[in-house]
Amino acid sequence: MRTSTRTSTRIAGVLTGLALALGGAALAAPAAHADVSACINQVERELRGGEAPEYVRVACSGALSGSHDQCVSGLTKGGVTNGTAVSACRVAVN
Repeated sequence: MRTSTRTSTRIAGVLTGLALALGGAALAAPAAHADVSACINQVERELRGGEAPEYVRVACSGALSGSHDQCVSGLTKGGVTNGTAVSACRVAVN
């Protein structure tokens, strides 16, 4: 009987640790997504054409990794004005 009680306690401890680790990851993930979404939303307001094309998503995602210049370049190559590209990429990292 001692073995099963000890095993049950260990399993409960492992499951609790796993739940805490996954919960922490879930809390951290939305913040990054919200920043990219803010960048995309700014560009969509300028384009006024519904959902942003894939190049916008790629450029805005790139800003999160510190590639502000590449973000701006990627957006302007697609036809976004420089002013909108600069402010959208800035929003992505804030």
